[in-house]
Formats: sequence, structure tokens, C-alpha cells
Amino acid sequence: MKEFILGYILLISLVTFVVYGIDKAKARHHQRRISEATLLSLAAVGGSVGAFLGIWGWRHKTRHKSFTIGIPAIIFAQVAIALWVMADKY
Repeated sequence: MKEFILGYILLISLVTFVVYGIDKAKARHHQRRISEATLLSLAAVGGSVGAFLGIWGWRHKTRHKSFTIGIPAIIFAQVAIALWVMADKY
């Protein structure tokens, strides 16, 4: 089960990182963008590390507090939940 969860986190983080890059490219070319709700939702369902790397790697959404504060908050919450679940099993 741990391997499945780790694989899921890695995959959704990679997808999220790529989606942030696509949105940045669309912004540069004045094309229709990916909604902020979609970007934040990807982080919330496990892609928070990919979102964090996408924000700073692509220099994307760095002026939006919902991203610069929200993504680290999501990471913190996900780590806290993971630690709580792990502590409950031991």
C-alpha cells in the first residue's frame, strides 16, 4: 500500500508540475489559461510538491497569495495528515 501511495504522489506531482508549466507557456503566448481552481485542486489531491516546484521552477503565480501561501499550507496539512495516519498505526 505504501508503494501505491508513494507512486500516486510522485505521478500526481509530476502531472501538476507539467500543468503549471503548460499554464505558464499559455500565459506567455496570451492563450486561454488553465483555471486557478484547477491548479489549486491538483495540489489538493496530492500534487502539492509538484505545484510548489512549478511555482518556483517556472516562476509562475508568484504574485498570487493563494498560491505562495496556499500551496505551502496544503503541503503542511498533507504532511500533518500523513503523520497522524502513520502515528495511529503504530
